[in-house]
Amino acid sequence: MTPDTSRVNDSSDNSDTAKGDTKRVIDATGGSGTSNTGWPASAEPDFVRRASLARRLWPPLFLLFLVACIVLVWLMQDRILDSMALRGYVPPADIQKVARQATFTPYAERLFYVNKPAIEEKDTFNKNCPDESEQVAVLGCYTGDRRGIHIYNVTDSRLDGVVQVTAAHEMLHQAYDRLGTKERARINDLLTAYATTITDQDMLKKLSEYQNLESTEVLNEEHSLFGTEVSSLPPELETYYARYFTNRSQVIAYHVQSRAAFSERQAKIDEYDVQIKQLKTDIDSQRAQIDTTELQLKQSKAQMDAWLAAGQLDTYNDAVPQFNAAVASYRRQLDAFNSLVEQYNDILEKRGKIALQEEELQKAQDSQASSVDTK
Repeated sequence: MTPDTSRVNDSSDNSDTAKGDTKRVIDATGGSGTSNTGWPASAEPDFVRRASLARRLWPPLFLLFLVACIVLVWLMQDRILDSMALRGYVPPADIQKVARQATFTPYAERLFYVNKPAIEEKDTFNKNCPDESEQVAVLGCYTGDRRGIHIYNVTDSRLDGVVQVTAAHEMLHQAYDRLGTKERARINDLLTAYATTITDQDMLKKLSEYQNLESTEVLNEEHSLFGTEVSSLPPELETYYARYFTNRSQVIAYHVQSRAAFSERQAKIDEYDVQIKQLKTDIDSQRAQIDTTELQLKQSKAQMDAWLAAGQLDTYNDAVPQFNAAVASYRRQLDAFNSLVEQYNDILEKRGKIALQEEELQKAQDSQASSVDTK
């Protein structure tokens, strides 16, 4: 059968028409009309579109997550490093007791414990805390962030409270190191402002011992001193120190207790010094009177001897009672003078004993002095 060429041609025309239609679709959509998933754009299922969107978004989201993690780790680095430092660490019983007595908050305990604090005898303590200044007794030292707190074991019962105050003092050094830039600036301003109002001579003396340090070191010391030794602080500082102590007044009580042995003896020494000064004045005055009396008696005796030698017995005899009365007065002066001297010597001896006790107390809290005494 002969092929029907007209039908063939019609088919060709239809094919061209179809191609033309496809081209118009391409022109109308500006693309191929299909997504990169292989589905026509208009017919792409929702789950396919969501999967495609997730593939496009996950790289920046992952980067954002990574940055957030880095920032979080940076912000929490101290807590993380503290946790690592405290892993497996159990504070000794004496250290736990001191932390309780000093009323440390949980945060302050962490600052204390991360330094593996130790109460040490003089040889170990002097090795860990060398005193280069040789100006003040060193009771403790903080060697750096998480690197150690060492406390001298003061055993003299008259100085009870020293260990607790020293522990709190050194813990506050660690606390100061942890302050952020803005917070440290704020606290520094509060410390500086308060320092200008101090009138207590003991505190002023302590601050003078740090005058050769850098200003930042002075502020660091003020931060520890004010927190452990000043009973009443401005409200902002009181609020600040509440981060570290549940009852800061207890730490102050320990400080007062530990200083009482010194303050009581110093008060007694001051009292003796006043008495000694007055007795010295009285003794000097009476010595001058005795010297004058002795001169007068010598002159009277010489005159009487001259009368006696000249045979003026009546004149001599008339002068004898007056001379004897003067001698009796002189002897009373000597007795009074000797009594003053005895009082003076007695008070001087008592003062010496108190001063010796004070020196012993000073040595009891000075690891370097203890080392020297044992040589």
